[in-house]
Amino acid sequence: MTRDIVLKADRLTRKVSSPEGTLTIVDDVSLEIAAGETVALVGASGAGKSTLLALLAGLDVPTSGQCFLAGEEITHLSEDERARLRAARVGFVFQAFHLVPSLTALENVMLPLELAGRSDARKTAQAMLERVGLARRGGHYPRQLSGGEQQRVALARASVVRPAVLFADEPTGNLDTATGESICNLLFELNAEAHTTLVLVTHDRTLAARCGRSLEMSGGRLLDRGAARTG
Repeated sequence: MTRDIVLKADRLTRKVSSPEGTLTIVDDVSLEIAAGETVALVGASGAGKSTLLALLAGLDVPTSGQCFLAGEEITHLSEDERARLRAARVGFVFQAFHLVPSLTALENVMLPLELAGRSDARKTAQAMLERVGLARRGGHYPRQLSGGEQQRVALARASVVRPAVLFADEPTGNLDTATGESICNLLFELNAEAHTTLVLVTHDRTLAARCGRSLEMSGGRLLDRGAARTG
């Protein structure tokens, strides 16, 4: 595994039990993503995109296969070990924002810095809130913010630790078109500034086209194996 490959999947498969029997959600997926790449995972609903993202990020474990994140094989790590790796190397932005409702916008952005033991958490979080245009909203709770503002806070929280990989799962799914476009612009700006690897799950082909590479999934499989390799 070369130094500049930040994500690697080797024959990842994820199966789940259901009343209809065993379902294969991700089916024998292999891919490599280099540091600094922007990659879109596209496909219809139910294609396996979000499950693949969860496997790559260590939020879920495969039924078989291996996954490497930032040079570390994560498949056999314990949940605590995966959590520590995510805290140090990964940022997340989800469709549903996932802000902590009892924390202010500033406190939400401070959270990953505090977990990392940063003494400059408040100052750094305030600067990041200013970068996303919310300098005056730091004292507001999520319920007091619009959807677009909540996603800006989520972006700030995900980016503030300068992660090796930023995973974004349908980040504009709960937003109107104009707000979604502004969030996308901010996402790509922050990514470029930090030289972060971006893995973006989306059904929006226009958004996917802004990434350097698109990987299409259908029925849990990548449609073009060749496109899964880094160029």
